[in-house]
Amino acid sequence: MATVNSNAHDTHSTDHPLADLPLYLQQRPHPVTQQAPHASQLTSQLTSQLTSQQAETQSRSHTSRGFAEWPLPLLEQRRRMPRPNVPVTLSIAITNKAPHELSRTTLTVIDLLLNGDLLRLRSEEVADTLHISPTTLRRRLRADGTHYQSILDHIRRHRCTLQLEKRWLPGKCVAWELGYAEVNSFYRAFRRWTGHNYSDLKRLYL
Repeated sequence: MATVNSNAHDTHSTDHPLADLPLYLQQRPHPVTQQAPHASQLTSQLTSQLTSQQAETQSRSHTSRGFAEWPLPLLEQRRRMPRPNVPVTLSIAITNKAPHELSRTTLTVIDLLLNGDLLRLRSEEVADTLHISPTTLRRRLRADGTHYQSILDHIRRHRCTLQLEKRWLPGKCVAWELGYAEVNSFYRAFRRWTGHNYSDLKRLYL
């Protein structure tokens, strides 16, 4: 009987190597019994982590480019655009500054009024052409020591002089060319520019 019990005890010990340990230790998984992760599982996890990190990096890069980097080519292209060619004498008469001292906005306004339809061009239309608000237009012109009405008045006088150097025209035609809705407004402006009536000029031509 003793031999049978001993064999039974040995068999029990062999089948259950942790049977002699306390109960709280028997419940802990043995290092040998833990199943190691398969290599393919590790590769899949690493690939997933890398893909997630790359996506996050690209998202941040795209966001930064959207707010900081994308306008740079446009700004560089804008800087390379030729500045409007404005006569030096006219620039000095309007602002007491040479053309190279003026902002691109002021030069563009002068150029538009020199070559455009003065009957149609108003400060709002000029601001729309420059893709800026009328408030921004006024602020930029003020920074150059001038304002829209002053530029318009000098341009009208300049274009009137160029027109009358070619030939005499009735006041109504000149007023229309210079953007005056009423001929009397042109007559008053001409008297302010020259100190003479426009009718007096007719005698010099006819």
